[in-house]
Amino acid sequence: MPETDPTVIDRIRRRLDEVMDPELRLPITQIGMVGDVTVDDAGAAEIQVKLTIEACPMRSRIVEDVAAAAVRAEGVTTAEVDLHVMSPEERAALKEQLRAGGGRTNPFSDPDSLTKVYAVASGKGGVGKSSVTVNLACAMAEQGLKVGVVDADVHGFSVPGLMGITDRPTRLDEMILPPVAYGVKTISIGMFVEGNQAVAWRGPMLHRAVEQFLTDVYFGDLDALLLDLPPGTGDIAISVAQLLPNSELLVVTTPQTAAADVAERAGALSSQTEQRVAGVIENMGPMTMPDGSVLELFGSGGGQIVADRLGDRLGTAVPLLGSVPLDTTLRQAGDDGAPVSVSHPDSPAGSALREIAGKLTAQGRGLRGRSLPLNV
Repeated sequence: MPETDPTVIDRIRRRLDEVMDPELRLPITQIGMVGDVTVDDAGAAEIQVKLTIEACPMRSRIVEDVAAAAVRAEGVTTAEVDLHVMSPEERAALKEQLRAGGGRTNPFSDPDSLTKVYAVASGKGGVGKSSVTVNLACAMAEQGLKVGVVDADVHGFSVPGLMGITDRPTRLDEMILPPVAYGVKTISIGMFVEGNQAVAWRGPMLHRAVEQFLTDVYFGDLDALLLDLPPGTGDIAISVAQLLPNSELLVVTTPQTAAADVAERAGALSSQTEQRVAGVIENMGPMTMPDGSVLELFGSGGGQIVADRLGDRLGTAVPLLGSVPLDTTLRQAGDDGAPVSVSHPDSPAGSALREIAGKLTAQGRGLRGRSLPLNV
């Protein structure tokens, strides 16, 4: 039997404080995943780790991270990980800890929530709304924010493919732990269907799906949550406004007049839902050619037209956050599941998207208009 040297064990546990659960993004020591730790005279350590479920998709990574952390402790020569599974009582305690006793609730609907919620909308399909959503989220995460994405386009989901996500969410009883890619916690109905199966749901089912994403999925404390809405002003756009009354709209359009007219209608919905329009993003904008000439395949100026019209219609300034040029790198990166804002940050599209993300990041977690618990 290994001897238990308290001094070495304390050093190992301090090292294990640095190991984060890949799904929860919390230290494994904080969420009850570390059991007994022993060390023999030769410095061989054995660490008991309790997985949340038997089929944990991240078990290999957890084993590697724990072993690597343990051997960094002074006095440890080798480390072996002994995997176990949490008991029902331990899982219940973990769920209670994660929800802080709040039960199944939508934390982003709380008026005191500091998470910036952006609903990315478009009037019509094919303008690159999903690509914009994914790239903004990844760029914001790279800039140090804690970010989540909800693929609310239930019928036309595409976020998992754009982010290269193939893992299914982990279920902790009724709680769902979303996969993480590029530092972004992501959930989509596409993670629950087989192959390229179509989702044929009507209004009430669509509302319930979005509601479940917001209540049953554990995102933790986020700086920003982005929702990829389906095009138009249908059921899901209205449901998101009801479920997330503090959400702000990001309107995506292409430069052409026809797209701008439809995008204006999508943004104008905010006057009925009482959402703020955070800004307009023009996608597929003018592209600079190798000889220095500019190709305006879809025209130019549509984004500014939408911003100006919405400003006049809503009676408040609506900024054009930026124009993302046509760029084959953006398309290729999406096909590869490697968002261009992080895989090719210096490309024309990658640079534009990172600049837009920087503008949103600079807004920070809002305290304006909130009462602070101060006694004077």
